[in-house]
Amino acid sequence: MGRSLLSSTVIPVRFPQIPKSIPPLDRSIHPIPPTFALNSQRIRGFSIPTKTFCTKAVLSESPNPKRYPKMGSDSVGPIPPSQLIQVVEHAANTGAQVVMEAVNKPRNVTYKGLTDLVTDTDKMSETAILEVVRKNFGDHLILGEEGGLIGDTSSDYLWCIDPLDGTTNFAHCYPSFAVSVGVLFRGKPAAAAVVEFVGGPMCWNTRIFSATTGNKVLSNELYLMHILYSNYEIKVGNVILTVYLFLGGGAFCNGQKIHASQTDLVEQSLLVTGFGYEHDDAWATNIDLFKEFTDVSRGVRRLGAAAVDMCHVALGIVEAYWEYRLKPWDMAAGVLIVEEAGGTVTCMDGGKFCVFDRSVLVSNGVLHSKLLERIGPATEKLKKKGIDFSLWYKPENYNTDF
Repeated sequence: MGRSLLSSTVIPVRFPQIPKSIPPLDRSIHPIPPTFALNSQRIRGFSIPTKTFCTKAVLSESPNPKRYPKMGSDSVGPIPPSQLIQVVEHAANTGAQVVMEAVNKPRNVTYKGLTDLVTDTDKMSETAILEVVRKNFGDHLILGEEGGLIGDTSSDYLWCIDPLDGTTNFAHCYPSFAVSVGVLFRGKPAAAAVVEFVGGPMCWNTRIFSATTGNKVLSNELYLMHILYSNYEIKVGNVILTVYLFLGGGAFCNGQKIHASQTDLVEQSLLVTGFGYEHDDAWATNIDLFKEFTDVSRGVRRLGAAAVDMCHVALGIVEAYWEYRLKPWDMAAGVLIVEEAGGTVTCMDGGKFCVFDRSVLVSNGVLHSKLLERIGPATEKLKKKGIDFSLWYKPENYNTDF
């Protein structure tokens, strides 16, 4: 149960009847209320017994005995969420159109390393995505896999773009690649879209995953999207407060809401991991983890596209994914989609995650602690060896909330 900011242990709540269909918000009728105060302190949220009421805006009880901190942003900032996610999805779809036009054509492959490929399609997809972002938000900062850092580092927004996640798969026509676009607000994921390519040669198709952060703060700074907007009376002693409730966020696939699986046994789980191009100590450690979990689970897959792997966790078809040494553009979209689908995201040592970290573990939530029993100690051993787990690819002077 989330910790309430009210001292009362019992809070009677009177709910008006919620209509079956919610009309579009008319702010002339329903103005966004001011932040409430009690005993000269700002009330930032309420914890209500889950037997009475449960929403994304209120923390609910979880079968997982350990709670991990959320890594998504508290809000999307001053841009209305509906506007931001519309542009994010448009940008991802624009890049995906470029990829789709090339998917059955010969590839022009060059190398960034011995086995690290890049194609003309990667570059063309990123160019198309950049045009969409610049047209709509010309003052935002952009971090692309191919083009690097572009824009004003004083911006609160950072777009992390992977124009073709899983380039090697694309080069071989192997169906596990995607276009990934994630937006950070002050360093934390706020909106995301991943267009996954499914099928195979002569039958390619796509599906789009998307998410926006659920607004976790009740205040007059909120902007609303997908909105259930209503008011409730909460009685605290002799004081009755009118509370405005906002339901936003969530993860979606082709417009339908998705949720991570509820499998709570490792032996009944299907897991996914990934391996980088550098065969160093972290790579060797993950080979060992791969072997360990293969022995105790239904299997461990290695598909080769981080954004796709994380979306599969959110979709509930696999239970967890982990990897060392990913970049912000690999993770920014996928981690938010997992979290908004009810999953959990941490570093591989169990610590709080940010997209500039060098390890990530995402799961359905209920398995997270069990997975960390093996993954955590292995990661701690790497740290004791002096392996660098400091933040990387964080733009200098970029404002963050951490």
